[in-house]
Amino acid sequence: MVSSRYLLASIASVALAAVGAALVSQHVLDMQPCPWCVLQRLIFVLIALVAVAGLAWRSVLGQRSTALALLLLSGAGIAAVLWQHFVAASSVSCNLTLADRIMNGSGLPALLPEVFEARATCADAAVSLLGLPYEFWGLGLFVAIKVAAVRLLLRARGARPA
Repeated sequence: MVSSRYLLASIASVALAAVGAALVSQHVLDMQPCPWCVLQRLIFVLIALVAVAGLAWRSVLGQRSTALALLLLSGAGIAAVLWQHFVAASSVSCNLTLADRIMNGSGLPALLPEVFEARATCADAAVSLLGLPYEFWGLGLFVAIKVAAVRLLLRARGARPA
């Protein structure tokens, strides 16, 4: 049986690797991100931070809270991918969308433009990688994180307070 610590470390690693892959795609392959793309980057960063916090917060409450936060964040990531693919990618402009408002409200595009600045429209950012829409690679990772978070929650649910 895989330990909770291993699951949390894996979740953090996968989330950071996803952001790294997105940055390589942007800066090496010239695949410029749309607002929904950079929102997904932010969600992956938050997932990594929560997973690392879960490694430190070892109590039953900490494990439950971490698992619930990971469930919510991975669900938000899944929703962002699906919205990007099925709605935003077919629209002419994705200015002033929810993704734009969240990212601009966070201040991250101004603070770290090379990571969090949207540089393409959603239609322009709709590309494929190895025959699969690019955003579906992120979808697979969000789903895997959600499954791991469910496992964490089930373990924490069965744990007894110290």
